[in-house]
Amino acid sequence: MAKLYYTDDAGGFCMEDPEDISGLYFPLAGKHALKSVVTPTYAGDAKTDQNHFLLTPKSIRNLTDDMDSRYFMLVMEDELWSATGASAGQLANRFTEKEDKVVLYGSRMKQRTVRSHGTKKLEAEVTMISLLEHPAELMCVKITNTGASPLRFTPVAAIPVYGRSADNLRDHRHVTSMLHRAVVTEYGISLTPTLAFDERGHVPGDTTYYVYGADQEGKAPVAFLADSDRYIGEGGNFLRPVSLLSMDKTNWQKVGDHIDGREITGVLRFAEVTLQEGESVSFEILMGLSDTPEKTMQAFETCNTAKKAADSIAASDAYWGERIPLHVHTGSKDFDRFMEWVAFQPQLRRIFGCSFLPHHDYGKGGRGWRDLWQDCLALLLTEPEGIGQLLLNNFAGVRLDGSNATIIGDAPGEFKADRNGIPRVWMDHGFWPFLTLRLYMDRTGDLKILDQKVGYFKDALSLRAESRDAGYDPAEGVWQLTQSGETYMGSVIEHLLIENVTAFYDLGEHGIIRLRGADWNDALDMAKERGESVAFSCAYAGNLRDIADYLQVYKEKTNTETVSLLKELDILLSAEKEALFGDIDGCRKLLYQYMEAVSGKISGETSVWSIDEISQRLRAMSDALMQRIRQQEWITEGAEGWFNSYYDNSGRRVEGIFEKDGEKNVRMMLTGQVFSVMSGAATRENIEQIIKSADAYLYDEAIGGYRLNTDFHELKTDMGRMFGFAFGEKENGAVFSHMAVMYANALYQRGFAKAGFKALDTLYRASADYTKSKIYPGVPEYFNNDGRGLYHYLTGAGSWYLLTVITEMFGIRGEAGDLVLSPNLVKAQFDESGKAGVDVPFAGCDLTVLYHNEGGKEYGDYVVRKAVLDESRSYEAKDGAVLIPKADLKALGAGRHVIEVTLS
Repeated sequence: MAKLYYTDDAGGFCMEDPEDISGLYFPLAGKHALKSVVTPTYAGDAKTDQNHFLLTPKSIRNLTDDMDSRYFMLVMEDELWSATGASAGQLANRFTEKEDKVVLYGSRMKQRTVRSHGTKKLEAEVTMISLLEHPAELMCVKITNTGASPLRFTPVAAIPVYGRSADNLRDHRHVTSMLHRAVVTEYGISLTPTLAFDERGHVPGDTTYYVYGADQEGKAPVAFLADSDRYIGEGGNFLRPVSLLSMDKTNWQKVGDHIDGREITGVLRFAEVTLQEGESVSFEILMGLSDTPEKTMQAFETCNTAKKAADSIAASDAYWGERIPLHVHTGSKDFDRFMEWVAFQPQLRRIFGCSFLPHHDYGKGGRGWRDLWQDCLALLLTEPEGIGQLLLNNFAGVRLDGSNATIIGDAPGEFKADRNGIPRVWMDHGFWPFLTLRLYMDRTGDLKILDQKVGYFKDALSLRAESRDAGYDPAEGVWQLTQSGETYMGSVIEHLLIENVTAFYDLGEHGIIRLRGADWNDALDMAKERGESVAFSCAYAGNLRDIADYLQVYKEKTNTETVSLLKELDILLSAEKEALFGDIDGCRKLLYQYMEAVSGKISGETSVWSIDEISQRLRAMSDALMQRIRQQEWITEGAEGWFNSYYDNSGRRVEGIFEKDGEKNVRMMLTGQVFSVMSGAATRENIEQIIKSADAYLYDEAIGGYRLNTDFHELKTDMGRMFGFAFGEKENGAVFSHMAVMYANALYQRGFAKAGFKALDTLYRASADYTKSKIYPGVPEYFNNDGRGLYHYLTGAGSWYLLTVITEMFGIRGEAGDLVLSPNLVKAQFDESGKAGVDVPFAGCDLTVLYHNEGGKEYGDYVVRKAVLDESRSYEAKDGAVLIPKADLKALGAGRHVIEVTLS
């Protein structure tokens, strides 16, 4: 049975017998677009985008079922044996005494396996990375004779090359092979299709896919094959290719040969090798993409000997090892090392987007609107430089009606017009920008970003995608124009107000903000007409209050009394409209009046508002919405209670106590509890009851903690597709890590640290139980009913887990640029000496914050006394926290600085 343990404090790990777990995969990438997936047997794929797959696209089902893989065969007198574990004989020996012994080592963007032959004295070490500076994979193979007798074999690398768009996997797979033009070069095989035809149309082939190789001294292969059919042979397959069973009869190809119109495999045969006892030989195989032969050779020449390959691997290790400057130190070394991977997951999201891993077999790369903002949460903790401009770029995707672009380009700030005629509005999208911006301002003190002018996105969609602007001309681009044809620019404050105030007025029949296409839960997508989201009504109510508060901080810090806002906003902000807050129909009429006013080109005129007046309006809106939620949405069941989260498309409350087949059916969803707690809509008494209810109805320790919902025992076609999923899968009642982490975050924020720790710790322990979770270190998107982790790596839960650990658990956060230290650590998190700490960048400084729990006290029993910076400057605590002014941090020199905090 597979076992995993850590090998270093950077999160490097070792897994014994990894092939005993189905569906394991590891991500690899460099700096230049190539995104790869590799399994313990080196199956997987590699691509730069949807239209350029080097290896055949893989989803989770065919990841290990398909035979095309990365092969390195040893052709011996009595068998074919693969250094990567993929041969017919090795497959037949699985689960017998003859099977290979395998140990896998993983670190950031590197996989290494050591495979010992089941019956022979033979060891194969395979290391794989992506080159940093070229879109190519490097596979280094080292063969060692571990026995006393000479070992003779012929080494053959065989890499099936797909070389086209993922669309062609089912659309003209054979026809597109006719476009292939391959040539044998001195070091391998190059494939350049004459054309590509997919959704882009007919495009001349401009990409070369190649497989090159050399031995440890840089010597080229001695023979080649490129035609997949010739390699496999009639009746053969990749696991047992006929060409390797009788190599002397095989019609090998030579340098200069051309292979046209065939499926291609890069087969590189090296000279026969005889190893004496203890001797080793290595080979370097490079597979990648380029647009010129010169670039192919440039890439190959960086790694075409054992020494160069080792240098490339060392450079990759150094680069990825330095990407995360944040490290935690607690009483659990394994937790600290687990956090190394959680901190790295947002990096993987930036590279892979929401596609291109085996579970994420949807979309065509890129990220969604929500991802743009939530991924920045972690980047603000790990790579804060340049985030301000990134946020400004993101704000450019906001429409004047409060919705936003949903098709996001690859370049920063690139948004595209609706191209598929399927407009959709996610009602939660306006919530996230302020949450991320506030973290940025708190950590940097850059409140002037609120003054910055940014354009607005514009396409044919208007009235929150309910209508189309007949006057929109695509030739004018995707920016909101004034009637004079100029691009309209509004402040970040204006963007925030438009997103949040329009949401406030967009009410359904119960006075709750309309669900529209969905909210955070994408699978609540069948209640467009009458659906309402209580959960995100809480979130927006909290935002309105927090924006009002932050505007006052902005006023004080910048000596700014007024702001200029788009004149059409007067419709929603005018004082006399406050009386309409309780008038649902009146609110909706105002919203549509405003949206009609901004549906085409606008005047570009502005009105001047006092900050105090705006803050007053926002607080009134927040209070009105929270009061309605408290009075209307609270559900009581004995000593327990919770908030209803939604209304369905029949206008009915979704949660509560129902009867199903004569039995009580408790319907509870976690999302409404998260945002009622986080926003402040829930009182402390409410929170205590929510915790009891969540523990009673949603908590399942065996599979990771808090489920997203209870079993409704109903296919709710008036709510969303999630109810068509089996209970315990994905959005229907799985332990959905993202929302479970946000539940923890909310509890920490409101002073319920022990309950928050329980949620985070249960997720960690479920992830770290590798025999059950069956994943490598990190937090997956969700755990199913078996406790298996699914949709690993590319989840917003990584950003939120990291954010919660640093800002809430360790209590290291900013307030308009000042550093605040207020830990919420439980006793078990301190080490044997009563210490816990974290290395974290803040305000341009590299800080180590160490907490000393002098009396070994539990959370709630200790208080923060003081902090000492670099053993020289002391800061006394006030109201349970220490504040270190930004100016003091800015005055520090280069290097690491230590802050020691006394708890007693």
